[in-house]
Amino acid sequence: MSQLVLVRHGQSVYNLENRFTGNLDVLLTPFGEEEAKKAGTKLRSYKFDFAFTSTLKRAQESLKIILAEIEQSAINVVKNSALNERMYGSLQGLNKEETSNKYGIDQVELWRRSYAIRPPDGESLEDTFNRTIPFYKLEIEPKLKLEKTILIVAHGNSLRALMMYLEKISVDEIAKINIPTGVPRLYTFDQNLTILQCVYL
Repeated sequence: MSQLVLVRHGQSVYNLENRFTGNLDVLLTPFGEEEAKKAGTKLRSYKFDFAFTSTLKRAQESLKIILAEIEQSAINVVKNSALNERMYGSLQGLNKEETSNKYGIDQVELWRRSYAIRPPDGESLEDTFNRTIPFYKLEIEPKLKLEKTILIVAHGNSLRALMMYLEKISVDEIAKINIPTGVPRLYTFDQNLTILQCVYL
């Protein structure tokens, strides 16, 4: 049996300001730090063999706080851009409400939630899937097959891509899924990596 825990980073400065963040490297808010600490509290009973995160500070800092909370700061941490948030192109840094007023709510929702449609000069969820899942298959699946326990702290869209792959979620269904910040999602697998359990903690 192996276990995988996914955690979306705590609230960032741009989350608080209702801005498109994408791969801009913004920091956590004090509330985001508390969310990461609470995630750690929920994970105290788990002993992780490996931890993975993106190259962006908000995910790395969330992971650091979680590992400190569970007293596992010495764990081997792998940082890779394959787990970065999707790049929102020319929308990055813009206020979401103002952008909706400019382009229309329906258009902005298409850019945000659809699988294949890219925001201007940015990545779609499909693009994110196509860089996140090969990395997962190469670096993480083999460790799960060895019955390791793994923690991934990353971003809303890179984790949605992982959820699509792991749970066989359709293109239509993934548009309805929003991953909360700082709430661990636990997967328990059998020897063939068939999901035995999938829950938010």
